[in-house]
Amino acid sequence: MKASGKVIKYGHNVDTDVIIPARYLNTSDPKELASHCMEDIDADFSKKVNQGDIMVALNNFGCGSSREHAPIAIKESGISCVIANTFARIFYRNAINIGLPILECRQAAEEINEGDYVTVDFLTGDIFNETQNKKYVAKPFPPFMQEIIENNGLIGYIKKTLK
Repeated sequence: MKASGKVIKYGHNVDTDVIIPARYLNTSDPKELASHCMEDIDADFSKKVNQGDIMVALNNFGCGSSREHAPIAIKESGISCVIANTFARIFYRNAINIGLPILECRQAAEEINEGDYVTVDFLTGDIFNETQNKKYVAKPFPPFMQEIIENNGLIGYIKKTLK
């Protein structure tokens, strides 16, 4: 499984309140959530994101409230992967549960720039910055987590397993 796209980059401590502001939590519609994704930190996010783009951030991405709405909004916006130095643990788990691939890689998170074009191989953990011609390696997911992501999240995985 691979992803390729243009990078949209953020800094440290991007919390779930800026990923999807609380005022929009009265809906569970993924398209509506995506239309407000990141708007409190990046008002133009929904206009500039394209299907397959990759989000990069620094430390503690997804900190704050344990809302599953945050990774849903990111995924539905078109982001194919989030790379960060570290993730808040509850965000990490919620992302896997809904099938949003995320990778931790300090060097990649620090060196990749906004607008760079990046390719990610989830099976190997390889991250290739095509703009800078640099390769980074993140720890790949274990096979069972890769299956969850490939099946669009935990519910899809369970449905497939029960067939």
